[in-house]
Amino acid sequence: MNIDHLINAMSPRVYEVIKQAVETGKWPNGVALEAEQREQAMQAMMLYQGTHLEQTDHMTVGKGGVINHQSKSQLRNQFNDNEIVRQKLEQ
Repeated sequence: MNIDHLINAMSPRVYEVIKQAVETGKWPNGVALEAEQREQAMQAMMLYQGTHLEQTDHMTVGKGGVINHQSKSQLRNQFNDNEIVRQKLEQ
């Protein structure tokens, strides 16, 4: 099976398991990933993101395998737009 078939056959659930394993360094059963497993899982995760997901977040792989970079000002504006509450403190 070639890599394209593997990525196209990967379900969203499998992607989430692989993503969580890469983020935590452990499989869902608690077994630690070996260095080679982590590298291969990260590659599979990035290929899936580039093939199936429309991500625009900073440092994610977007459609077509392009890594999304944002400047500090773009990130600052993104988080300023999502303001939850602002309260003036009395002194």
